[in-house]
Amino acid sequence: MIIFRYLSREVLVSMTAVTGVLLMIIMSGRFIKYLASAADGRISADVLLLLISYRIPGFLELILPLGLFLGILLSYGRLYLENEIGTLTAAGVSDRRLQWLTMGPALMVALLVGVLSFLVTPWGAAQVKTILHKQESMTEFDALAEGRFQKLPSRQRVSYVEELVNNRTELRSVFLSEQVGTRQEPRLGIMVAESGRQYLDAETRSRFLLLSNGYRYEGVPGEADFRIYKFDEYGIQLKQSPLRRQVSEIEVLPTAELLRNDGFQYRAQLHWRASLPVLCLMVTLLAVPLSKVNPRQGRYARLLPSILLYLTYLTLLTTARSGMDEGEPLAVLKFWAVHGLFGLIALNLHVSNGFWGRLWGRIWHSLPLPAKEAR
Repeated sequence: MIIFRYLSREVLVSMTAVTGVLLMIIMSGRFIKYLASAADGRISADVLLLLISYRIPGFLELILPLGLFLGILLSYGRLYLENEIGTLTAAGVSDRRLQWLTMGPALMVALLVGVLSFLVTPWGAAQVKTILHKQESMTEFDALAEGRFQKLPSRQRVSYVEELVNNRTELRSVFLSEQVGTRQEPRLGIMVAESGRQYLDAETRSRFLLLSNGYRYEGVPGEADFRIYKFDEYGIQLKQSPLRRQVSEIEVLPTAELLRNDGFQYRAQLHWRASLPVLCLMVTLLAVPLSKVNPRQGRYARLLPSILLYLTYLTLLTTARSGMDEGEPLAVLKFWAVHGLFGLIALNLHVSNGFWGRLWGRIWHSLPLPAKEAR
């Protein structure tokens, strides 16, 4: 148990560090996309943290297998480099025993990934879909912010509001600029008004922005043929913000509902969710023999080839999943055959005289190594 706890701690600490770094990178990229949508007025800035939070389970279910794989490679590589594995071997811990000890933390990670894949991720995706659906019903009026020039998506309109009063129902000191006319004869329309308010038409259910006591300037910039209109009240129809759906309909379905449907895409999603815990176990079987390094060669010697092997594994899985989505014959068999193929590769890596073990040995010995300093 002492050895098991020690190895588990080493693997889980390395896995947590790698997973944290990868999660921050992916979350930063997604957050930038949401931030751009908020700057354009397509979504409210108040929901950015909620969107990212509900997306985290979906990120983790994909990152954790890779984090486990790299965690085993890094932690065991260090143990080999410092001759700790050699000490364990001298104490009677064989390579097979080392593999079984490593399956302990791997099973815990696989269980966590299974819970995320089957339960938490669909729930989080459903929450994201609900938030985005509400944001799609927002109008330009709802996305306005005080004291900021904002480029709104419809009609290339730029707006500025000095103050929002009465629970955002009225505007003070309004400036609007928009492109008018045709492509052949583009013109610029500018409106300046003392105030504005939102109006809902009871018959058509359309929403309008009614500007009061202002001027409208229309013409071509740089020319002197501007038209100037003075108005007591001017109405502008507000359009719904065009927010592209970022969550698929199948992704949000609970696992129980997937079981009740026989469509190709439903089955593909179900098999994909079931394959993620299996992926954790398979990468563990691959990582333990791949982490074995010679102290003269360094702990990172096998890292790049191992990552390429993992990427090949994941690429074949996603390709097979695409076949299931399209309803190809024997697509399910091909999907699980990928797991079987890499299971056989892992088995041969554990056998010193196996084909893959000999092939990996040739690749390993062909790698250029830094010269060891003479002492």
